[in-house]
Amino acid sequence: MGLLWLLVLAVLASEHGVAGGAEAFGNSSEGLLEFSLGKFRYFKLRRSFPEEAILHHISSNVTFIIFQIHSQYQNTTVSFSRTFLPNASETGTNRGLVFILRPEQIMCTWHLKTLDAEPVQNVAIPLSYSERDPIPGGCNLEFDLDIDPNIYLEYNFFETTIKFAPANLGYARGADPPPCDVGTGRDSRWRLQYDVYQYFLPENDLTEKALLKHLQRMVQVSQVEANAVKVVTLTADDKTSVSFSSFPGQGAIYNVIVWDPFLNTSAAYVPAHTYACSFKTVEGNCASLGRVSTKVFFTLFALLGFFICFFGHRFWKTELFFVGFIFMGFFFYILTTRLTPIKYDVRLILTAITGSVGGIFLVATWWRFGILTLCMLCVGLVLGFLISSVTFFTPLGNLKVFRDDGVFWVTFSGIAILIPVVFMGCLRILNILTCGVIGSYSVVLAVDSYLYTSLSYITLNVLRRALNEDFHSAFTNVPFQTNDFIILAVWGMLAVSGITLQIRRERGRPFFPPHPYKLWKQERDRRVTNILDPSYHIPPLRERLYGQLAQIKELFQKEQPAGERTPLLL
Repeated sequence: MGLLWLLVLAVLASEHGVAGGAEAFGNSSEGLLEFSLGKFRYFKLRRSFPEEAILHHISSNVTFIIFQIHSQYQNTTVSFSRTFLPNASETGTNRGLVFILRPEQIMCTWHLKTLDAEPVQNVAIPLSYSERDPIPGGCNLEFDLDIDPNIYLEYNFFETTIKFAPANLGYARGADPPPCDVGTGRDSRWRLQYDVYQYFLPENDLTEKALLKHLQRMVQVSQVEANAVKVVTLTADDKTSVSFSSFPGQGAIYNVIVWDPFLNTSAAYVPAHTYACSFKTVEGNCASLGRVSTKVFFTLFALLGFFICFFGHRFWKTELFFVGFIFMGFFFYILTTRLTPIKYDVRLILTAITGSVGGIFLVATWWRFGILTLCMLCVGLVLGFLISSVTFFTPLGNLKVFRDDGVFWVTFSGIAILIPVVFMGCLRILNILTCGVIGSYSVVLAVDSYLYTSLSYITLNVLRRALNEDFHSAFTNVPFQTNDFIILAVWGMLAVSGITLQIRRERGRPFFPPHPYKLWKQERDRRVTNILDPSYHIPPLRERLYGQLAQIKELFQKEQPAGERTPLLL
């Protein structure tokens, strides 16, 4: 009998150890999930089997509990009751509820379900807070729940926007909640501050396992502050909405920490994540973001850029075509996107055609007029554009002063124009620098069409700001991980190699080729006056064209009737 009693105690102890672990898997019993405070639990939800979550042994110093549940892209619903009423439940991929505890209450329950046909893998956790901690979403006036700790996320190609409800001050069990809008003094919720955090998932990793693992770093206050990057701090007077630059195919997690500076306490909202793309739709799916047209366009562009990186100064006309292509193509794409509803693939083809026309026009301008200063101004502006884009790619671009479009574009243009002005006394160095830097960056853009890299957003953020009127308010932080360091090293290596090679090869040579039209005119005059030159006896171009046309006409003339054509000799 004693042996049997020891066996029972051992089984109970092992069950208690599993429930109190950092992560637990599976169901305790059919339809019932048991949780422990501050402990994550993995489980699967099925449409035909709703689950009930239960939490026991709640301490008396706990005032409210935030229960949150997360999945990758399939929606789940968490509710206070079995009826799943709209004002007592939330549905989504990152959802939570605030449970305000009654006096002497030591247990609470939630109900979970999904309407998805496939089983949904979830991770959930209940978090406890005391009466001194602020209540996330405690002063909600916009969303359905009375107290809403959730972050609502919307995205498009340009920007990702998060919204959340204002918090309220904490209070003891059984007490009345502090009023939200009676006063604005130190004893009201207006003293609260909101720190917005951003956390990037590993690049090119769209797996469910990676997301649920990294979400655990964005739930509790201490973990959020240790792992994520604080983007901005809002006061109670600011609008509870923040915009970020979208990164299709790149996972990002956002959370908000509400801080009470008077009591030095804080609480975390329910984190929200996005990939800025859909896992369910056919077009724009996260697994197949790169369009064929984009890959073809940037691959050809990179091949030409690679040639320019190492041989641009020697092949001057080819470089001018490259620069003219960038100039005309960039402005044409902006105009067609803003003014017309043309589809992306057609717009890209038209951009390639128009850019080619711009390149030919710049080459023709040089050939006919030979104005070196004008050509080098275009070359310098392209380099200035990239340097200015790099400047605003740094944290400097997130300064509040540059959210004004006027200030931004004036500063951006000033930096771009400054580059050709500074190098106006050494045009060959300017030209070689442009060949190396711009040519090698075209390779970076080509890599981005096949494999995600944050370096493409150096110029893409500027393009987005030109295309979208609301992008000025978006924070443009980007992930900088292993892939980006490798591609940055490749970009630098190509640029330095191309610049060094061209500088060494051009020593002792003329800075720039002579005026092509003058050379052609001198050659033409020489042929006219030099009768010993074989080309002197070649007919003019107009006569040669007339001769070719005459030969073509003879092919379509009817044959003359055969017979005697000479007169008889009498």
